[in-house]
Amino acid sequence: METIIIIVFVLGYLGIAFEHSVKVDKLIPALIMMAVLWAIIGVAHLPVFEVNTELRELEPTHIDEILLHHLGKTAEIIVFLLGAMTIVEIIDYFNGFSTIKSFIKTKKKRTLLWIFSIMAFVLSAIIDNLTATIVLITILQKLVKDKDLRLWFAGLIIIAANAGGAWSPIGDVTTTMLWIANKVSAPSLIEHVLVPSILCFAVPTFVASRMKIFTGNVEVDESTEESGSKYASTMFYLGLAAIVSVPIFKTVTHLPPYVGMMLALAVVATFAEFYSNTKISISHVDKESEAAAHHSPVHRALSKIELPSILFFLGILLAVAALESLGMLFEFADVLNTSMPMLGTESAGEHVSDLVVMLLGAGSAVIDNVPLVAASIGMFSVPVDDPVWHFIAYSAGTGGSMLIIGSAAGVVAMGMEKINFMWYLKKISWLAFVGFISGSIGFMLIRNFILN
Repeated sequence: METIIIIVFVLGYLGIAFEHSVKVDKLIPALIMMAVLWAIIGVAHLPVFEVNTELRELEPTHIDEILLHHLGKTAEIIVFLLGAMTIVEIIDYFNGFSTIKSFIKTKKKRTLLWIFSIMAFVLSAIIDNLTATIVLITILQKLVKDKDLRLWFAGLIIIAANAGGAWSPIGDVTTTMLWIANKVSAPSLIEHVLVPSILCFAVPTFVASRMKIFTGNVEVDESTEESGSKYASTMFYLGLAAIVSVPIFKTVTHLPPYVGMMLALAVVATFAEFYSNTKISISHVDKESEAAAHHSPVHRALSKIELPSILFFLGILLAVAALESLGMLFEFADVLNTSMPMLGTESAGEHVSDLVVMLLGAGSAVIDNVPLVAASIGMFSVPVDDPVWHFIAYSAGTGGSMLIIGSAAGVVAMGMEKINFMWYLKKISWLAFVGFISGSIGFMLIRNFILN
């Protein structure tokens, strides 16, 4: 029966990895895989277990209890993401991201590259790497006419955005997963991963800035000017402040992050409704309230949320949870660690090789990093804020930059600028690899000689 389960999981994984080839959205194989795996467990009455991380052993439980447990953990992530996505869409409703354009004054290509890379790094740590990439490429398209030059800019933006998301608990879905699963705390994550992430984007940006393509001045396209709302800047700064306040709220109250995100959303939504001068009747729906809701920034933002992504997270996280509940990930972790060179640190009786974690990062360039991190959460039984979790956060967050399809930021840039897979492989992948290795070495040095 375990063979059948592995086959179902591999087939589902292949469907996710090759969604662009088979022309089927990855949420479909993810949902099918999840439902079939749990159906097999239920019909075959397979024994399920809960991993006791303190004792490092499997404890028998009932399928209803373990499924409800995993559904609750998954719901925490989904509700958190829904809140963050809605705040970002509310900012966009007021054209708040146009505020960023006012910061760009130079026409020098080299200086412009550093400005866009630094903005991608900082913004992705706050509004996530996917949204930061969309915002910056949109601005780039309004500033730069040269298509070939824009492709280079886009490639470096992808690297910087993924690096920026790795050190922030709200900057990347995988890092958020580790944070919500109580594998890392925000202060410790920043302490361990910030400098490696800076190296990951700064080294390739420096190398690229010495290339011929980034010499001279850029031909600026000033023909397209957007007239934003008079509240654009206010909503931009309010939205960013609200999202940044979530880790602080968790630290002070010790409540799950989604509670703080819902409070942040409520605050932003209140100002949005006030500024839009609409009146929404929640108690009863009539024609007047429906017309008002149509123009409500909150309702508009909720209608634009990427629900396919939410359903994908639901499917893949519960599918990986099925393997964890059967104890398969627990056993696989032991096999993996014993077969790899012993590079790393001994923690809580378990050794996790650095090579294993780096392979996880390289794998995220080919396979979606969400299931990889979800699997690692079930595989390793090291305690909270162990360096292993910080290295996983870094590797999974930045490794995807090595291929254009290896991250959400890369996929969206590919669509917006029509970037060719082979062009990215030849021109950008080696820069991303240099950045990934630079950050990995930096992480090991900091872990072994500074924070040890």
